[in-house]
Amino acid sequence: MAPKADIGGKRLIGLAPDAWVRWATQRPHASDCRVVASDFQWVGRESDVIVRARTEQDGEFLVLTELQIRYTPQMPRRMRAYAALAEERYELPVFPLLVNILPFGGNAVAERYQSEFMGLVARQDYRVVNLWEVDAGPVLRGELPPLLPFVPVLKDGGSDEAVRRALVALRQHEELSELEPLLAFFASFVLNSEAVREIMRWDMAVLRESPWYQEILKEGMQQGLQQGIERGIQQGIERGIERGIQQGLREGELRQLVVVLTKRFGQLPQRLRSSLERLGTEQLEALMDVALSATTLDEFAAAVPSTSPGG
Repeated sequence: MAPKADIGGKRLIGLAPDAWVRWATQRPHASDCRVVASDFQWVGRESDVIVRARTEQDGEFLVLTELQIRYTPQMPRRMRAYAALAEERYELPVFPLLVNILPFGGNAVAERYQSEFMGLVARQDYRVVNLWEVDAGPVLRGELPPLLPFVPVLKDGGSDEAVRRALVALRQHEELSELEPLLAFFASFVLNSEAVREIMRWDMAVLRESPWYQEILKEGMQQGLQQGIERGIQQGIERGIERGIQQGLREGELRQLVVVLTKRFGQLPQRLRSSLERLGTEQLEALMDVALSATTLDEFAAAVPSTSPGG
């Protein structure tokens, strides 16, 4: 496997950890903030970032940030697990923060995990930030540099003018200039591809070389996005980026599903792989829950349309 690029969330928050912690915790005097390792022995995540910080009133503590492209019902349980793992590893209190980047079509976002079994209650609170509810103004004024690439999806940030201002802010700082492809990616959700190209004024092929397109949230999904964008560019389709992203999402979901199945059950039969390759994005996404809960490959295969594990 090729070596991974810098983790997107870690690099973003690492640009201004003090500002991030003060914004996340509403503690204006937080200081000595620095990103620390967030990889745990049995949980490998590319979207969680841990910052070690301190305040006079709270002492030393951790801020655990989970960057999620879209909220899923599994997030409360994951937040509980990540917070507990971080507290166990560093022996410090943890402030968990869930940042949802794009709106989703489900129920309300849960702000805590809670379960009860045989009279015993487990609960984990965490702060939720939905970026589409965050005002783009303070970000464009330079108060929170890590959110500059997300300006297009912030409140009042989806206009040509806002995206141009974000681009200028990125280019004023050498360490932020490499985030232009990430800004272009999120701009493509609110502007058409021609407008994005006109604003950015650079060869869109640079997306192929950007490590950020490999680390937005999931390695498999991101590689699919990059492949899809490249295909759109190479074919010269007018809406290549949009169509490429849609195709890339499907390929990314497929890749991620295959990775999970291979790690759990070993090499997959060709017949099963072929059946998965014929499915759409929503079908592949639904099968991920089955892949995580199934006890055997036979059990998983039974949930796949027109397939069996033999082959």
